[in-house]
Amino acid sequence: MATRHLARTVVLQSLYEWDFYGRKTNLLEIVERNMEEFAPGIDEPEFVYKIVNGVISHIDDIDGVITKTAPEWPFDQIGVIDRNVLRIGLYELFYADRAEVPSNVAINEAIELGKTFGGGASGKFVNGVLGTVFRQMTELEGGEGAKLDEEVGELPQKED
Repeated sequence: MATRHLARTVVLQSLYEWDFYGRKTNLLEIVERNMEEFAPGIDEPEFVYKIVNGVISHIDDIDGVITKTAPEWPFDQIGVIDRNVLRIGLYELFYADRAEVPSNVAINEAIELGKTFGGGASGKFVNGVLGTVFRQMTELEGGEGAKLDEEVGELPQKED
C-alpha cells in the first residue's frame, strides 16, 4: 500500500472513531494509536497530521459543503464512513497544495477509501459529491461560477 494511501486510511480510521463517539474523545491520541497499530514506521507521518488538522480546522465549512451538495441526504443520516471520506476529499480539494495533491488524486483516493471501507454505494456517493464540487470549482475558476452560490453556496477559499 502506498504511503499516502496508508496515511489517508489512518486518517479515516481516526476520524471515524472520533466522530462515532460524538467527538468526545481525544483525536490526537486516536491518531497516534492508529499510526502505531496500522502504520508503524510510515514514511510521512506529518502527512497524516496535516490532513487531520486541516479537516478539523475547516470542519464547519466542509460539513456545510457536504450538506449543500447532497441535500437529499440529511447530514446526520450520511454514514460515518462516507461523511469522513468526504471530509478528507473536500479538505484536499479545497485546502491542500495542488502541486502536492492534484484534484484528481484527491477525488480518486476518496473514492477508493469509500469503496474499501464504506457500503456498497459509498464509492458512487463519494464520486457524485466530489465530482459535483469539482465541476463547480472548475466553473468558478474559469469565471463561469454564477450558479455556484445558488447550488452549493460559497465554496471555501484555498489558503495560501
